[in-house]
Amino acid sequence: MFIENANLLLLSSSRVGSTEYLQHASGMIEEKLNGITELLFVPYAGVTLSYDEYTAKVQCALNEQGIKVTGIHEYDDPITAINNAQAIAVGGGNTFHLLHQLYQHKLIEPIQQKVSTGMPYIGWSAGSNIAGLTIRTTNDMPIIEPQSFNALQLVNFQLNPHYTDHSPAGHNGETRAQRLAEFMVLNPTTPIVAIVEGTALDIKLNTMRLISGLSGSKSLANGFIFKAGCKTEMTTDDIVDDLL
Repeated sequence: MFIENANLLLLSSSRVGSTEYLQHASGMIEEKLNGITELLFVPYAGVTLSYDEYTAKVQCALNEQGIKVTGIHEYDDPITAINNAQAIAVGGGNTFHLLHQLYQHKLIEPIQQKVSTGMPYIGWSAGSNIAGLTIRTTNDMPIIEPQSFNALQLVNFQLNPHYTDHSPAGHNGETRAQRLAEFMVLNPTTPIVAIVEGTALDIKLNTMRLISGLSGSKSLANGFIFKAGCKTEMTTDDIVDDLL
């Protein structure tokens, strides 16, 4: 499934390296909002901090852009909040908790419908993960069981934010690539887009490109596409519309 007219910014992470919260993404967010100054924030992935604290954290990060951030939990009717939103942002945290709350509040279809109108959707980490077909390629622990693993399905592939294949010396657990290989064995026709920290997928007008908030080595901006047992590198120069 791919929602026509989707206008998405799917960030791998809220930070890269030692940068401040959303600092590397501020320009990308401002460009995606394109003059919109009111943002509805969905803090449901937050577990170890309150929704008020999480919303305030995002507001602080976007103050310089003149963006007003309001948490969806502040509304009596979250569906009405979605329907009236100028733009939606969904933060990181625990993907299972996030999806559980979206089902609990019956927000899957309202978000899909609103995105189909071209309203900007911005996600990072778990908030990007749920834009895919399912959350079966998340990095998170299943601390709660959602109604379904089926996600928002705004795009026609799986996502894996925070991608790294680093394996510490002496560590005998599987690498991320090995975990994604397990998914490919059981789902050989389903692509997975793995995005590294500091990068994002920018989707609009039925096109998609990898973009970066990094100013350093270009190699850091590369992502990867996993499908049918193959791992293919994706750069900011590549055309990846076929994944949609």
